[in-house]
Amino acid sequence: MAEENKNPEAPEAVELKTNVAAAEELATPDAIEEPKGYESAAQANPEKFLEEFNWHNYEEGIDPIDDDKLDEFEKLVAENFVDTLDDEVVEGTVINITDRDAIIDINAKSEGVISLNEFRYNPDLKVGDTVEVLIDVREDATGQLILSHRKARVIKAWERVNKAHEEGTIVTGFVKARTKGGMIVDVFGIEAFLPGSQIDVKPIRDYDAYVNKTMEFKVVKINQEFKNVVVSHKALIEADIEEQKKEIIGQLEKGQVLEGTVKNITSYGVFVDLGGVDGLVHITDLSWSRINHPNEIVDLDQKLNVVILDFDEDKTRIQLGLKQLKKHPWDALSETLSVGDKVKGKVVVIADYGAFVEVEEGVEGLIHVSEMSWSTHLRSAQDFVNVGDEVEAQILTMDRDDRKMSLGIKQLSQDPWTDITTKYPVGSRHTGIVRNFTNFGVFVELEEGIDGLIYISDLSWTKKIKHPSEFTNIGDKLEVVVLELDVEGRKLSLGHKQIEDNPWDKYEAEFAVGTKHTGTIGEIVDKGATVEFNEDIVAFIPGRHLEKEDGSKLGKGDEAEFQIIEFNKDFKRVVASHTALFKEEEAKIVKQAAKKAADSAAASAPTLGDANDALAALKKKMENGGN
Repeated sequence: MAEENKNPEAPEAVELKTNVAAAEELATPDAIEEPKGYESAAQANPEKFLEEFNWHNYEEGIDPIDDDKLDEFEKLVAENFVDTLDDEVVEGTVINITDRDAIIDINAKSEGVISLNEFRYNPDLKVGDTVEVLIDVREDATGQLILSHRKARVIKAWERVNKAHEEGTIVTGFVKARTKGGMIVDVFGIEAFLPGSQIDVKPIRDYDAYVNKTMEFKVVKINQEFKNVVVSHKALIEADIEEQKKEIIGQLEKGQVLEGTVKNITSYGVFVDLGGVDGLVHITDLSWSRINHPNEIVDLDQKLNVVILDFDEDKTRIQLGLKQLKKHPWDALSETLSVGDKVKGKVVVIADYGAFVEVEEGVEGLIHVSEMSWSTHLRSAQDFVNVGDEVEAQILTMDRDDRKMSLGIKQLSQDPWTDITTKYPVGSRHTGIVRNFTNFGVFVELEEGIDGLIYISDLSWTKKIKHPSEFTNIGDKLEVVVLELDVEGRKLSLGHKQIEDNPWDKYEAEFAVGTKHTGTIGEIVDKGATVEFNEDIVAFIPGRHLEKEDGSKLGKGDEAEFQIIEFNKDFKRVVASHTALFKEEEAKIVKQAAKKAADSAAASAPTLGDANDALAALKKKMENGGN
């Protein structure tokens, strides 16, 4: 085989290999038969045998070799043959290529063989190429030297990777495939991991665009235990950007206009790349108009001009503006627009207290909820308008310096109080809707913008009401009578009980002091009991007036006859007695009470002056909230 693959560039080496083989054959001649188990000196220690071999003593027909030639032979062996260690990478030369193998000469006693599978990465391998190899097997069963190029590449690759990591040098790699979280990169034949975050300084949206590309990288991490390598392309970009940053930051000034690229869009603003330095355009600085999200104004990777509004001392936080490149809409507002003019606009924001209407791009006016309706009952602005509604309004106030404007909708319709005296004169009857309660009365809406108050004392002639909710509910319809009208103060006093005659007027005669009535004891109360004579009259029976003729007392559910001993229409108070029917002393009390009531009635007969005083007192009472 050595003769078939003879290297023409090194004939001496081939000849030396042949001579050594011959020397070994001569050292153990076939003509001599040794006993079984015998081991010759050449077999026991071939190196020593060759060193001490005396060619002059050889008697088998071979001519003696001069010492000078033998020394030359040993010198050539030392210079041309390598020590075949199995843990050292050596360089070899391709001397022949077969269908399956590459024959490699490493200047050993014989050539080595490497499967072509180990050179798949290098389809252009040819005779004469120098390759790195590692001795895999010194001699196989046929005495062949087996080499490994793949193992040599791995060893050398790790040496290069470690050196690149230590020295921070740039390496070239081939992006083989995409994997979870990043890419697989071939660096010196080693599969390294390129995290997605280390591909570029910008967020990557298409990882597949990098597959099958050759790129430069920096080795950033090596795990020697698990043989893991992490590389970064971003580190190279950042190094260049850092230089650009210093240059750009040193030239930054407020008010400066720069061109940038939209790098990222968030709900609160837009990050713009100014060429290595990022700045933030807050959502409020994107447009003079209100917007819900920055993507309504800009797109990713869009180039735009921005103005520098502010930055910190280190110039690492840069605040940018886009809308500032345009004239403020208030400055462009027509000079003829003034208070009282009608404007149209779109509702852009709604709050409980009102709605903001954009009358022109970037110019907004506030419609307070109190200016949405003539009704005095304040409600939420959402009861009147919705975001996106086109509305017409009237300018109520306008301050160009402070850039504020207030609007009103109700002013576009007639004020219902304009002809209030015609529609709701005193004494007129109407039906309204209960809108609200207070501790002292009920607010009733007669129409949009017209409300009146019913004092709690004007709800019923007969019922004692502690709170209006005991009598009616919000949203109920209620018949009312206009009692008093204050146009200037925009106040309307109403009454509900006045729609009927006061039943106590007729009860005054029916239940006069001294009259007798039959009733049943209803409840035993403190210091007495009650008797219900009808749905309006509930009389009080003092404890001592419950005594019967036999000395016992009436109890709950007992039916008996009673005599009225007190009747007060104003306070709706009726007091009765059972005992007065048979006891002289109680009867005398009844007569005195009756005489007193008659004298009081005669003395209180109303005159014209009294009537005027009563009306004045009523008016004063209403103005003071019923007090």
